[in-house]
Amino acid sequence: MRKIILSSMVLTMLLMACNQKKQEEQTEKTEVETAKEQETEAVEEITTVSDAVKASVSTEAIINGYLKIKNALASDNSAEAAKVAADFSKAVEATKTDKIAAELKDKYSKTTEEAKKQAALIVSNSGKIDQQRLCFAVLSKNITSLIATFGSKQKLYQDYCPMYDEGKSGYWISEFKVIKNPYYGSEMLECGGMIKEIK
Repeated sequence: MRKIILSSMVLTMLLMACNQKKQEEQTEKTEVETAKEQETEAVEEITTVSDAVKASVSTEAIINGYLKIKNALASDNSAEAAKVAADFSKAVEATKTDKIAAELKDKYSKTTEEAKKQAALIVSNSGKIDQQRLCFAVLSKNITSLIATFGSKQKLYQDYCPMYDEGKSGYWISEFKVIKNPYYGSEMLECGGMIKEIK
């Protein structure tokens, strides 16, 4: 009950803090939207991960690649988002996975394969920043799942924008405490708020 009340209060504060302008997104149905429609599960909750699991795989290069995509989108730089999304996929491929416990390998593979798919869509949609942002919402869910399972060695923040996609998928991970919204960029750069600090 306390969590529900707290969540309601946070959502109310975020809605009040955001500019009430709602962006009309009328785009033709694409592979990007089809992938987004398939993402109906709730965002995975991030909890403390054991040191043994953290030691089994280094997620830092993957997370840093994701953060570069996030920063490019927050700066409204579609071309840079495409460039760093290609680098992100290379970071996933280069990550050593031989020490991951057998029961976690399948989850790692599914999460990173979906993440690479979204990164490829960000690359192929260079110049179409709204489409890239749709892919980024799914990628953010993948990265949240990765962090929830394998942790991170750096301090991160889980942020949320209640304005994006009618509040359904406006989550992202950031290395900054200050809000820099990747879904709206300069239009509403400070819209949203931190919902969790990840240590």
